[in-house]
Amino acid sequence: MTSTDIFAELRARTVAALQDLLPELPAEAFAKVQMEPPRDPAHGDMATNAALVVAKPARQPPPKLAAALAERLAALPEVESAAPAGPGFVNLRLREGFLRAQLPMILEAGEGYGDSAIGARRRVDVEYVSANPTGPMHVGHCRGAVVGDALANLLAKAGWEVTKEYYINDAGAQVQALAWATYWRYLQALGTVLTEEEYAANTPGGLQYRGEYLIPVGEALKARYGDALAPGALPADPALWLDTVRPFAVDAMMAEIRQDLAALGVRHDVFVSEAELVRAGVADRAIATLAERGLVYEGVLEPPKGKVPDDWEPRPQTLFASTRFGDDVDRPLRKSDGSNTYFANDIGNHADKLARGFDELVHVWGADHGGYVKRMQAAVAALSAGQPVPLDVVLAQIVKVMKGGEPVRMSKRAGTYVTLADLIEEVGRDAVRFTMLTRKADAQMEFDLDKVVEQSRENPVFYVQYAHARCRSVLRSAEDPADLADAPLDSLTDPAELALIRRLCAWPRTVEAAALAREPHRIAFFLHDLAGDFHVLWNRGREDTTLRFIRGDEPEATRARLALVAATATVIRSGLHVMGVTPVEEMR
Repeated sequence: MTSTDIFAELRARTVAALQDLLPELPAEAFAKVQMEPPRDPAHGDMATNAALVVAKPARQPPPKLAAALAERLAALPEVESAAPAGPGFVNLRLREGFLRAQLPMILEAGEGYGDSAIGARRRVDVEYVSANPTGPMHVGHCRGAVVGDALANLLAKAGWEVTKEYYINDAGAQVQALAWATYWRYLQALGTVLTEEEYAANTPGGLQYRGEYLIPVGEALKARYGDALAPGALPADPALWLDTVRPFAVDAMMAEIRQDLAALGVRHDVFVSEAELVRAGVADRAIATLAERGLVYEGVLEPPKGKVPDDWEPRPQTLFASTRFGDDVDRPLRKSDGSNTYFANDIGNHADKLARGFDELVHVWGADHGGYVKRMQAAVAALSAGQPVPLDVVLAQIVKVMKGGEPVRMSKRAGTYVTLADLIEEVGRDAVRFTMLTRKADAQMEFDLDKVVEQSRENPVFYVQYAHARCRSVLRSAEDPADLADAPLDSLTDPAELALIRRLCAWPRTVEAAALAREPHRIAFFLHDLAGDFHVLWNRGREDTTLRFIRGDEPEATRARLALVAATATVIRSGLHVMGVTPVEEMR
């Protein structure tokens, strides 16, 4: 066996054994055969559902088929024992020599260990963050940024060709509000006699953005245009300044957002402007395409479920027939003034992605966009009819920042929220990124500023980094020995050593499973478990001198244990790379 993914190889052996037993079955009958760790480690190293999967097409009782399959698998040289279990499972226990033989393959592969081809080089666009460019990034954006970036890294490791994309929402009412707020700061820079309340009273929708972050933007406007945008003592007619101030403010906010993202270690490959797509007529062309396919019509929607809003009226609208693609209701494409709805512009965004030739689309959105998922998936399905392109949406729940058991006070500069810059300054980029991945994205979480800097087992950031630092400390003490892939490994017989090897062998399968499920938090969970196995072995060495990593009187056993340590460090680095976290060489 040459592969380092022992689960994939044993699955292939299992399918081959089934095909020998059941030559009359077509290949597709074995498609759902799985090989995975058993829920109870006491049952063995692996378990397969193969007999259950094929029992019906084979017209055989699952237990009978499991017994025949177990007999075939027990004869494999890698297998110590195989036993049928339950209603049709087969549990496998692998030979220790086979497990030990995986270490040289891990060392030879280096951080490429776990790389997979399941993505088959399919082009996937991962859109994440995509915050409205109306202010600094806050902690809510942070979680989506980390989840999206780690997911993109994960998909790349699993064999997809990944594009990281940021969609700039710069065509809506919020950007208009940003322009008005920026203009206020510009008037302040000019020394206006207007009070903030007087200005807000004459601003459409009121002065929505009052944070101090726009003060330097207003000063920059003054530096470039002087008083040309506000002739006289009173604010100029918006027609004279709006089209100048709006893109200026967006550009300033996007420069700050890029800076915040860079501090987090996030760098997108592509930035797509909604306003530019609108000017190019992309949404209108996409809607025309849908109309040609009979998916756009004039109709009247039913009132919303539950209490009917006072301003609801049954008026004719231009609608997209999204219910044909699994949505709950058909969706409006035009506002009452004839302009595009936000959804229509978003259809244009996705039409643009499809035109760029992506095979798959992935979005990371805030949990408040959960109701938007079905309609967007319906639009993509309609646009890609004939060659369907899947749209997967990962929803990221809110994050509450805590310190001393209390919610953290809001940022003075931002005015209403904790900024990403504040968070990174407080605990550092790596702690932020790792912590954001310690919960499934759609689970709410508390980001405890005290815990993430605590040096204890209860802090997963420290726990994993400490394991890597310990590995590196051992290898430095041995002066980073070379050729560990050639080390004799027969001395690795202790249960703690074998448990660590088994965990290392599960890394390739973890990568594939996490990528397919779009769940990068699984990488953090795996690393925490791996660190735990290593710390157990480290502590065993304190109690039992024969298990110490370096023993001058046993050079061969020392090399074997150094190989195990080096493989552990390699896998930790590989996992941290996916998470976008820098492994530490030593703890300070």
